Amino acid sequence: MIYFQFPFNEKLYSTDESSDKEAVIFKSFDQTESVNFNGNCVQVNTISERFSNQSLANDETEFSAETHDEYLEKLQKVIDVIKESQLPKLVISRRKIFKDFSKINLEESFDNLCKAYPNAFRYIFIKDDKAWIGAFSEVLGKFNKSTHEFETMSLAGTIPVSESWTDKEIEEQKPVSSYIRNVLEKFNTESKIQESETYDHISGNIKHLKTDFKLIINPEDLDLIIEELHPTPAVCGIPKDFCKEKIQEFEKFPRELYAGFIRIETDDFIHYFVNLRCAKLYSDSVHLFVGGGITAQSKPEKEWRETELKSEAVLKNLSFSN
Repeated sequence: MIYFQFPFNEKLYSTDESSDKEAVIFKSFDQTESVNFNGNCVQVNTISERFSNQSLANDETEFSAETHDEYLEKLQKVIDVIKESQLPKLVISRRKIFKDFSKINLEESFDNLCKAYPNAFRYIFIKDDKAWIGAFSEVLGKFNKSTHEFETMSLAGTIPVSESWTDKEIEEQKPVSSYIRNVLEKFNTESKIQESETYDHISGNIKHLKTDFKLIINPEDLDLIIEELHPTPAVCGIPKDFCKEKIQEFEKFPRELYAGFIRIETDDFIHYFVNLRCAKLYSDSVHLFVGGGITAQSKPEKEWRETELKSEAVLKNLSFSN
């Protein structure tokens, strides 16, 4: 069962399981794993008591999170590879594992997240032995079924809201925009691509640099565009195939659904959201997934602090029983 809210929309949605139509699909980062919710997207009033009281699976992964020193040492190796290979950017993630609590209050945790991030896509689901929660603002794509207008965004660079942008974040965002622009040019058939100015996008205690893109596409090209866009440089790096190899080499754990995407089909739109600021829930632990764009200018200690800030997006909103 799944519950979710769209950005800037306080209505609560679920799926009615009325048919085999795939209303909501979660795709893993490497697209080898899918979690599907069938039926139609329907508005609901509240989270069901059956969902709130559902038992979560025990954590049998035996994963141990990287320490501060281990992560910094790894990032220095990553920066060396970036310099040697002259990469614009390589995205590296880690898991932060939180334990020592009695029980997660699912409904209250989701409600906290929804209130804290009204401009984000927010969800919680339990299916079989999997349970995830998340809130994030990055749109991989939004397709209007009537007008055939396709929207996407370039979202990169992360600093606390109170700080000012440095060359590192500005240079990190540029190749993301360039990559998206180049992909869209291949599918631009009827009109010029509309591109916004780059502006600040605030998400809780942090902010990003954001550029919006719009164009008219052929509906039959939609899946091809998503296939080319994912994974964007914001969650992978440039060049894509080389960076995917380096992610497998350097990251301690598989990303699973983190940095994958979510496809949601409604009557009027097909939405695609990048699954960031998320956590996998267990009865006895929470695995928070966080990462950052590493460039030749990156400072490992600052990158560590950035991941700590990002982990708070979900962790500070989780509610636990005593």
